[in-house]
Amino acid sequence: MVFEDPVSRRLLEQIERIAPSDATVLVIGETGTGKELVARHIHALSKRSKYMFGALNCAALSENLIESELFGHEKGAFTGALTSKEGWFETADKGSLFLDEIGDLPLGLQAKLLRVLQEREVVKVGSRQPKPVDVRIIAATNINLEEAVAAQHFRADLYYRFNVATIHLMPLLERPGDILPLARHFLKIYGERLGHDEVKLSPGAELALVNYDWPGNIRELENAIHRTLLVCPGNRLGPEDFKLSGVRAPEHVPAVSVDSLETALERLCEQAPPKLFEIIEETVIRIAFGYCEKNQVQTAKLLDISRNVLRHKLELYGMLQQVGKRGSVLHLER
Repeated sequence: MVFEDPVSRRLLEQIERIAPSDATVLVIGETGTGKELVARHIHALSKRSKYMFGALNCAALSENLIESELFGHEKGAFTGALTSKEGWFETADKGSLFLDEIGDLPLGLQAKLLRVLQEREVVKVGSRQPKPVDVRIIAATNINLEEAVAAQHFRADLYYRFNVATIHLMPLLERPGDILPLARHFLKIYGERLGHDEVKLSPGAELALVNYDWPGNIRELENAIHRTLLVCPGNRLGPEDFKLSGVRAPEHVPAVSVDSLETALERLCEQAPPKLFEIIEETVIRIAFGYCEKNQVQTAKLLDISRNVLRHKLELYGMLQQVGKRGSVLHLER
């Protein structure tokens, strides 16, 4: 890991204080800020470093699959369970388990996870026999869990369990001293992989990298370095090689007219149908869900809500079923 900026140096000091303990850790930060790298560093500095480090993205799997991945399952527990399988809690026994996007964990699984943390034992899907486990949990999220608790999308008791030692990762924009050291680090890694001699940045390239906002944080920087090395010959990179202006969102985006939307809403208000807000909310969610080709992760991102909130709304309006009662439609007319 690279800790050159004063903000990052203070973060490293905090990690070094927390790591030797067995305290549950909550890492909070935007996507791409290096939450898993921090989790791995905590594990490497802990007394559990010689044992397994497991990692699971809670937003990447369905509720049934997450339960099986976390706790394991017995043979025949469900269709396709041809053999018994250990879950991550058993696999990472005596080690550390990193749970990414913990804010997207379904409420039903939150209760089961809380029980595991309290009792220190797991029960496989399809079994009644508990098995003791000794695992340190390092959780991560890019959402405000306090707000999720207030909205009843995240269990308060589980939040308190996680919120023992909290680490806040600042966006790369707020720790500019890390940008060039990280860039050189990625140049070395990908340069060696691609068989290049030592590749350096020109002063202009360094200035371009430092002045860029990096909305995608460290992940965007890493991908920019990798992409540039793939397409640019030579061992000296200039600012024109990175084409960051093509990656960054335009500064002046033409405003989308909402006149037709406002007109439609005014007409609905005049009609005053029952459950007006639900009609509007359902329509917005259905349109976004269809636009994202029924991808829940992309829909939640588009609407700027958590996946748990989206899943609740989809179930509420019957959009998770292939057949069912069709909801009210908001027609936009000029």
